[in-house]
Amino acid sequence: QVQLVESGGASVQAGGSLTLSCSVSGYTTNIYCMAWFRQAPSKEREGVASIDIDNNDNTMYANSVKGRFTISRNTINNTLYLEMNNLKPEDTATYYCAAQRGGYCSYHYGEDMDYWGKGTLVSVSS
Repeated sequence: QVQLVESGGASVQAGGSLTLSCSVSGYTTNIYCMAWFRQAPSKEREGVASIDIDNNDNTMYANSVKGRFTISRNTINNTLYLEMNNLKPEDTATYYCAAQRGGYCSYHYGEDMDYWGKGTLVSVSS
């Protein structure tokens, strides 16, 4: 019913910038929260950022990316973005777009997400 497709992953040098996109399609009128998660090999999935569609597009960020990453959305083309600046090798991971139908909106709660994309790989070299 809802499809999410990430794009924009690439290999970049530390200190560089990259913007990821998540194309949202299908029945989306009941989506009130979207978020980005990431997972590095052999590590647990961690939340990166969230945007509360039903609450003034308020955003939340993990401490590890606060001040460097920006989550936003374009309501015209139904696309979610993650702008990443001053990238660090520790940011290397597969990044996933996720959407939630309801409930509290936060990057903390991946288990509450109802839809997931397949991910896009970001590699940051030193």
